[in-house]
Amino acid sequence: MEFHHTSVLLNETIDNLNIKPNGIYVDGTLGGGGHALEVAKRLEKGGRLIGIDQDEDAILAATERLKDYQDRVTVVRSNYCNMRKELKALGIEKVDGIVLDLGVSSFQLDTPERGFTYMEENAPLDMRMDQRNALSAYEVVNDYSEENLSRILHEYGEERFARKIAHNICVSRQQAPIRTTGELIEIIKRSIPAKIRATGGHPAKRTFQAIRIEVNQELTVLSESLDGMIDLLNDGGRLCVITFHSLEDRIVKNIFRKNEHPCTCPPEFPVCVCGKKSKGTVVTRKPILPGEEEMETNPRSKSAKLRVFERKV
Repeated sequence: MEFHHTSVLLNETIDNLNIKPNGIYVDGTLGGGGHALEVAKRLEKGGRLIGIDQDEDAILAATERLKDYQDRVTVVRSNYCNMRKELKALGIEKVDGIVLDLGVSSFQLDTPERGFTYMEENAPLDMRMDQRNALSAYEVVNDYSEENLSRILHEYGEERFARKIAHNICVSRQQAPIRTTGELIEIIKRSIPAKIRATGGHPAKRTFQAIRIEVNQELTVLSESLDGMIDLLNDGGRLCVITFHSLEDRIVKNIFRKNEHPCTCPPEFPVCVCGKKSKGTVVTRKPILPGEEEMETNPRSKSAKLRVFERKV
């Protein structure tokens, strides 16, 4: 199946990167190469783009898409949390811009055997963005304790019926392992009152989101990576992050705010004595949202939010 993914907030992201023709840029979630292609087009001799992704299918697709710009593009299979290490291996200490387009690609959702979607009932429970990793959705569903499952569904999926779903998963797996998305969906449906199922969208949406986040450690990786990315930026360099749900957006907003105003002194202190200096400015006081036209042509963009931070040295 061909890797297809429509880049969300493409023009808004490229505009906010303030691309310099001879600058160095990183796309930490390369995907199908949509954002990367637009960056590469704007680079001239001396400019460089490093594309990072942990999904092998994305690496293959993006490499093909960017082949006309191979003189200025380097593609690396890794997790963006390893960005500093990967850049150092390439002899790069600082960059002029970084893009993160978080969440699941259209290709991952539309490829049943990857197990990301609740719209396909005969898919294996997988959900790994990097299929070299040992932990998949199968292990989470079949091996995690009821308490741990309930916590994940509540925290990562904001699922009202987390306890009931977790309990029913544990009861069902005592009879036989839960192997497919369809088996899990049926358990979820049984756990949610019919009245709620009739009005609240697909009943498995929140559970699938929560399990996917756990499998790929998405929130942990994000929260532990943003400070380091800001440190990688040259003066005036920008970090652009596109999120797709409130948990991601909250992390980005809070870390950006902390890097702009790191002072921990009590407000009554006349001068700062903690010594913590601002690393830059939050460019987007409110997140940039997709326009009506984009939401109509790409429904998956509806929950997208773009936040931008500019480094000041």
